[in-house]
Amino acid sequence: MGSALNNILSRVCSNSKEYLNEDIAITWINYKSENNNIFKGYGFGINNRKKIYPASIVKLVYGLAAYYWIRKKRIIISEEISDAVRKMLFYSSNNATSFLVDILTGTTGGPCIEGDSWENWKYQRGIINDWLKELNWEELYGINCCQKTWDDGPFGREKEFYEYQNQNRNIMTTDATARILEAIMIHIDYHKNDLNLRSFLKRNLNKAVLKEDPLNQVEGFLGEGLPESTNLWSKAGLMSEVRHDAAWWINSSSLQTLLVVFCNGKQYFKDTSLFPSIAKAVYEYNKKFCIRN
Repeated sequence: MGSALNNILSRVCSNSKEYLNEDIAITWINYKSENNNIFKGYGFGINNRKKIYPASIVKLVYGLAAYYWIRKKRIIISEEISDAVRKMLFYSSNNATSFLVDILTGTTGGPCIEGDSWENWKYQRGIINDWLKELNWEELYGINCCQKTWDDGPFGREKEFYEYQNQNRNIMTTDATARILEAIMIHIDYHKNDLNLRSFLKRNLNKAVLKEDPLNQVEGFLGEGLPESTNLWSKAGLMSEVRHDAAWWINSSSLQTLLVVFCNGKQYFKDTSLFPSIAKAVYEYNKKFCIRN
């Protein structure tokens, strides 16, 4: 898989001198299954521990946090909270994300504050990071998930919380993202009245459906490179400096794939063909693998 991934990157990036290996991070994991039981995955990574601004990928963390908060009775599930999580993950709503971060941390935005009030506010906003450390997952070491996502940018205390030169910006790795998505996809036994995170990430690859939603998180991302009939769950991240995607799809009854790709740089933000090319190549590799095995 390591050799295949390096070959894939060399091939799909060969047309642009702007594409540098250090600006691309990937975690690729295949999961063998038998009788509907998924066993531990195996895979390969490139720059998979490199810390990169995650954009809307961080919403996976906030979705999982909401699930845990409800399970631990820190917050009570309601139609409004469920709808906010759905809109955050499926539509990538920044408004829903802002609402949920406030609910999860007991904070609100507003003008700058000082003294004990400011110190307490910062402590509260760090609660999600504290929870991530408590999970004791090696892949999450050193990541930072405490900021909201924005259309225009933060103001007031939210802006000050970023610190000078944005030192307190959200930071994730592709390995951390993969571990969070894996938890959502195969380590939660969802029940009828649960916050079903997995269902909020399901994508329809039908071209007619995609045409109705210009912000579908499929076109220009990994999902576009997969056959239309593929079962896909994903969450994309896009802003002027990055293009990211985290995807899980089913290859066959015995093989499933988790693929996370982060691309850091304005040249990737503009490129709508790179991610589909990577996903298509990984899918084709796995198709041959299924035949061999």
